[in-house]
Amino acid sequence: MNLVRKILFPFAILYGFITSIRNFLFDKGILKSYSFDVPVIAVGNLSVGGTGKTPQIEYLIRLLSPKYKIATLSRGYKRQSKGFILADSSSNAKILGDEPFQYYSKFKNIQVAVDADRKNGIEQLLSPSARPDIILLDDAFQHRKVRAGFYILLTSYGDLYSDDFMLPTGNLRESRSGAKRANVVIVTKCPANLSLEEQNKIEAKLQLDSNQQLYFSYIDYDDSVYSEDKSIKVSEIKNVDKLLLAGIAKPEPFFKYLENTNDEKLVFPDHHHFTENDLLAIRNKAQNKIIITTEKDYVRLKGKLLNKQLYYLPIRSSFISASENFDKRIINFIESMPIKPQN
Repeated sequence: MNLVRKILFPFAILYGFITSIRNFLFDKGILKSYSFDVPVIAVGNLSVGGTGKTPQIEYLIRLLSPKYKIATLSRGYKRQSKGFILADSSSNAKILGDEPFQYYSKFKNIQVAVDADRKNGIEQLLSPSARPDIILLDDAFQHRKVRAGFYILLTSYGDLYSDDFMLPTGNLRESRSGAKRANVVIVTKCPANLSLEEQNKIEAKLQLDSNQQLYFSYIDYDDSVYSEDKSIKVSEIKNVDKLLLAGIAKPEPFFKYLENTNDEKLVFPDHHHFTENDLLAIRNKAQNKIIITTEKDYVRLKGKLLNKQLYYLPIRSSFISASENFDKRIINFIESMPIKPQN
């Protein structure tokens, strides 16, 4: 922890006090939460950024969309638009935000919506003409105005919420006790070979309630990179000199998976909007080399750099074990509510 963060510790206490009062008011019904007659699953975290919400939402889409009509609802972080927007063919990353546009680009059989006011967003989605069977709330753990039916809390293996502090001293948006609202906690970005002994140590640290379930997942990188019309195996491209570009939180694993000693690297802030100067710097750095970026960055760079030069690496969230148990828990929740699967 750096010196500035230590100096700001009194503000962390104040921030924690304010968020605790807010949660108390919602818990006691003094501040009103709204629930809906459709399964609503919220995915979120206690800390700021970098826990793998996007691949977890995509996991749920793959699990549920073959049987149900799915809608995702995000606030659309850093989008250049306001209010409720339902994605259509005119949408782009500026209008929707990075992650929602990524969902829209990848999954053609779902609805993708953005609205900072999740209550209004759900109400808009539940209009008779577009009503989904299930709504997935992206990054909504602290959005207490809506009471989801099921909460999935993510925490990174290398940055467990149990080891963290409140902002600005640490990275927590609310007290660790907020984890009690979760039905399921997933420790993300684990080593794929995480031992049972280490899993048990983490479980002891997190001190979950008996009704909460704990799972461990890792980032499963694709074995190929993709351009608009071509794919190349990672094994073939790893030893080729290239430019690796990332504008995400904690990009180190992405670089480690692809890089060799001669590669150039460019790092931008998470959710960065690339300016003309940025694009010029990228072109100058890349020259004629292949550029490989993250899937999230690709949706913002596509069309701004040469298509034959620009590739992205897809990722997935995979469970170390017990994925069937997780899937069953989700399906049981959905089936406990009166919805009709799509034909």
